[in-house]
Amino acid sequence: MKCDIGLIGLAVMGQNLVLNMNDHGYSVAVYNRTVSKVDDFIEGPAQGRDTIVGAHSLEEFVEALEKPRRVMLLVKAGKPVDIFIDKLVPLLDEGDIIIDGGNSNFQDTIRRTESLEEKGLRYIGTGVSGGEEGARHGPSIMPGGSPGAWEHVQSIFQDISAHVDGDPCCDWVGENGAGHFVKMVHNGIEYGDMQLICEAYHLMSQLGLEPKEMSEVFGDWNEGVLDSYLIEITRDILGTTDEETGKPMVDVILDTAGQKGTGKWTAITSLELGQPVTLIGEAVFSRFLSALKDQRVEASKVLRGPDQQPEIDREKFISDLHDALYASKICSYAQGFMLLRAAADEYDWNLRYGSIAMMWRGGCIIRSQFLGRIKEAFDEHPDLTNLLLHDYFRTAVEDAQAAWRRVIADAVQLGVPVPAHSTALAFYDGYRNERLPANLLQAQRDYFGAHTYERLDKPRGEYFHTDWTGEGGPATAGSYNA
Repeated sequence: MKCDIGLIGLAVMGQNLVLNMNDHGYSVAVYNRTVSKVDDFIEGPAQGRDTIVGAHSLEEFVEALEKPRRVMLLVKAGKPVDIFIDKLVPLLDEGDIIIDGGNSNFQDTIRRTESLEEKGLRYIGTGVSGGEEGARHGPSIMPGGSPGAWEHVQSIFQDISAHVDGDPCCDWVGENGAGHFVKMVHNGIEYGDMQLICEAYHLMSQLGLEPKEMSEVFGDWNEGVLDSYLIEITRDILGTTDEETGKPMVDVILDTAGQKGTGKWTAITSLELGQPVTLIGEAVFSRFLSALKDQRVEASKVLRGPDQQPEIDREKFISDLHDALYASKICSYAQGFMLLRAAADEYDWNLRYGSIAMMWRGGCIIRSQFLGRIKEAFDEHPDLTNLLLHDYFRTAVEDAQAAWRRVIADAVQLGVPVPAHSTALAFYDGYRNERLPANLLQAQRDYFGAHTYERLDKPRGEYFHTDWTGEGGPATAGSYNA
């Protein structure tokens, strides 16, 4: 028997994807660098499944596959992917397909696609989101790479993906690194969503709400516009008791956050592409700040906060907090889609933004009712430059604006850091202002570095320099990047 697809990497995600594929009628060959894991899987979770075939060498694995061979890698991103590619290339034939399903950097995927296409092979870099449960029962899948490879994996990927209203949460994203770029932005938005929720939790804690009470609040929020997987699991987390101590589970967990790098990549890429993706940046920095636990403990002993606490109506504040969270979330997604549009221009990708929102509606960590609104916005206006300019989102932010400002003002007076909410509002205020103080900034740059400036009364693209001190002369440093 020749298998429909092969998978290398039998950690939890890999095992669950294999079982998912097999449930949908696909035969799967499996291999793992530690060969004993192959036997453990075949004799354990895959026991009795005759159409899952274990291989004890890469040669045996490749020989077990139907042509064109489809080989999916679920191994650690970075060098391990390149190592396996180098080992596979001599064993594969022209037209065979290598698929990287890990969290690889999109620049690596661009490089690998080009290299393998030169060898006559095809390459797919695909984001897979949804964790263990998604892998087993239906993840969000975001493939990109060699266009000719899509027809050979489309049915498998769309069959095993999550479905919403009958539509698969999987579609072709674009060439070379587009799939992994979209997954990177997904993860960056995930960072932002989580930080916003954590700030809401922090504020409610400061008001004296117990975790059980907060769980009820998040449960209520999950019935409306904030309906999402992350709000849902926050409700569950806050309602869970630690069996060992009898305390709320959240209260026994150390307040230092980890990361695997995709949020940081999103922030770095936004800087490289000149996009103000400020909320994801603040979410990454907040994790860095949380990691300074020992320093924060010492600082808490000597650094003072506000002397007086404002009087706050708890019920009114929670209502305001709901609106502030929604408005901030809208700004975060607006920034994320700005980054996608900038990348499409930079890398010549034909990204379909409504389709991307659809891919995120089910199976993935940021799945939510909200994404349906984004899909509708881009269906109505495919060339929409910013979500904030769409009637639904503009109205939603305007309706929430007063509450949003009150929450941030109260947070400042309480001494509770809300960097994600604050930067979302700052972005909104900056984006809606026709005139910003960058004119002064450009004058400063011209004063000390002769960097030139444009004038309001002259056409764009004409650059001028002022001899501010009378001693600078006519030489300039060249035009600036707008």
